[in-house]
Amino acid sequence: MMNNQSDTGILSCIGNTPLVQLTRIFPASSIQLFGKLEMFNPGGSIKDRTAYNILKNAIDKGILHENSTVIESTSGNMGIGLARICHFLGLKLILVTDPHINEMCVSILITFNANIITVTQHDGKGGYLNTRLEKVQQLLSEIPNSFWPNQYHNMDNPLAHEQTYSEIVLTLGKNPDYIYVSTSTCGTLRGLADAIAKYNAHTKIIAVDAKGSVIFDDLPQKRIIPGMGASRKSTFIQMEQVHQVVHISDQETVEGCYQLLDTESILAGGSSGAIVKAMEKTISQLPENATVVAILPDNGERYLQTIYSEEWVNQNFKVENNDLENGTHQSKY
Repeated sequence: MMNNQSDTGILSCIGNTPLVQLTRIFPASSIQLFGKLEMFNPGGSIKDRTAYNILKNAIDKGILHENSTVIESTSGNMGIGLARICHFLGLKLILVTDPHINEMCVSILITFNANIITVTQHDGKGGYLNTRLEKVQQLLSEIPNSFWPNQYHNMDNPLAHEQTYSEIVLTLGKNPDYIYVSTSTCGTLRGLADAIAKYNAHTKIIAVDAKGSVIFDDLPQKRIIPGMGASRKSTFIQMEQVHQVVHISDQETVEGCYQLLDTESILAGGSSGAIVKAMEKTISQLPENATVVAILPDNGERYLQTIYSEEWVNQNFKVENNDLENGTHQSKY
């Protein structure tokens, strides 16, 4: 039954997201900028692709079956992707999260009948990832017929994003010159890079990481915006595939979200804001008329109580101005 249902109904809507030209955010630049709007996946993020590819391949291999319990660590979006798919297929799901997960994400997960376990012990490296993974291992040992998607090591994660690159090429009619991509598990980055190699393309990847993430050897520090960065190295990274790395702070991430909203009317999540700020810092280094794609990973609606909340922003970054009260954002910082 599961084999017949793993690519039907709502699951058939995953992928083939829009690629739209962004002309307003950097009007003085000659680059041709396009945004890959991954928030148009049914679960609102690029993680739908990852969750779907991992679970579908596990079903096809006979590793995952109707009596299985799926157990995974998540900061939000991967959990939502898994929750929808597991709900559709009738699979039990346990998600290990941490205090940084958005309340909106938790509400969505509960609606899809996911069982949520929250760890509260900081891992000492800027986040909770290592603590979450320890809890996952404990649950796997205790629960029979359990399956770990293991988005951090499973090559079905990056394989999902070779399709993402193919969609970009199909829409553009050519290979882009540069792609900006945010990093966490680095599955998206690796998948794009592997596809670039298969196309024998000249496309260069600019990786955008959170300041305080240890993926690219930055010093660990506290991070409060979920979905980008990590407190452990990625097993997917091959540094020769990365043209440049840009580290963006939490406050810069928020600034970038408002820039994208104010200029392009795109309400996107934190990692998209980080990509905007990374482009702002590096765009002058790109060749004239270069074709550039920004992967915009998720929807901003689940950040309405954080990034898009004046109270939360002021509380966390001590911003002193009245712009939001006046209905404008441009001079917010």
